[in-house]
Amino acid sequence: MISIAKPLIGEEEKAAVMEVLGSGQLAQGRRVREFEERFAAWVGARYAVAVSSGTTALHVALLAHDIGVGDEVITTPFSFIASANCVLYTGAAPRFADIEPDYYTIDPAAIERQITPRTRAIIPVHLFGQPCAMDAIAAIAERHGLAIIEDACQAHGALLDDRPLGTWGAACYSFYPTKNMTTGEGGMITTNDPALAERMRVIREHGMRVRYVHETLGYNFRMTDMQAAIGLVQLTRIDEWNERRRRNAALLTARLAGAPGVETPKVRPGATPVFHQYTVAVSDRDRVIASLTEHGVGYGVYYPIPIHKQQVYRERGYDVVLPVAEAASERVLSLPVHPALTETELSQVADAVLASVSEPQFA
Repeated sequence: MISIAKPLIGEEEKAAVMEVLGSGQLAQGRRVREFEERFAAWVGARYAVAVSSGTTALHVALLAHDIGVGDEVITTPFSFIASANCVLYTGAAPRFADIEPDYYTIDPAAIERQITPRTRAIIPVHLFGQPCAMDAIAAIAERHGLAIIEDACQAHGALLDDRPLGTWGAACYSFYPTKNMTTGEGGMITTNDPALAERMRVIREHGMRVRYVHETLGYNFRMTDMQAAIGLVQLTRIDEWNERRRRNAALLTARLAGAPGVETPKVRPGATPVFHQYTVAVSDRDRVIASLTEHGVGYGVYYPIPIHKQQVYRERGYDVVLPVAEAASERVLSLPVHPALTETELSQVADAVLASVSEPQFA
């Protein structure tokens, strides 16, 4: 079976973890600080704050912006649910803006329609490693005095007009095993604001700036040195892996472009995506899935139910219609694109898709 994702963990990562275990310094020590410094430099931000997951990164970023009860945050309905749940964690309310049909990312025009006097921030999600329309979003944020918190959990290293994502505001990254780089679990927040970075450090460690002096309500959202040690190794290879993902995506597009009932991914002008997922839209998803399964090819449906249609949101009164996101949820299908794939395996992936659409109803 060709897997939809494959964490790449080698001997260097294993040795780095063993070195930490032998040192006796396991929790948020020297290696976490080094990982923060190197990740910030790689992204092009002044500061980075390591945390326990991408979800806690979003949560901490919102808290550091003093977002809470009575506030609203605009985000996309087409993402992993953490992009919106982090708003609920603070006591604030998410408002959902529909997506652009070509890129599956939040539509700036829809953001404008969702702004109210209670709006405090925008969380654009760089879904599937594809950049959002950040110049337009930044202009909206500036006009209305809103914070930007980029959800870059699927977009490590992506660029827009040669500018790294994660530099329009605070930005949050995930190092979950299926991401473009991993620490097993873990997350990172980047920012150019020194005061914001300091607030985030205090929040992630029980509200402490000085040990055992708790100046505010905080959390245990620390990263371990074992995770950071893995991250430091992965950071030396992420550019190579991202380039392989782009190459693999190009090979799949060359085979699938023009196939009946299949829409290959579009890339925003000026964007350099990192293809966390290679996501197509298909006319008959069940039929394509059956063919993939028959040919031993893994797949993913990200995401079959938009966030506003999930039970936890319906119970909170989110009775809205977002037609583009709802239509996308019925048609999207992600194919293997990870850097461990061979050209033979990529051909197998493409062949499985083409076999499902070459029958009479697609002819």
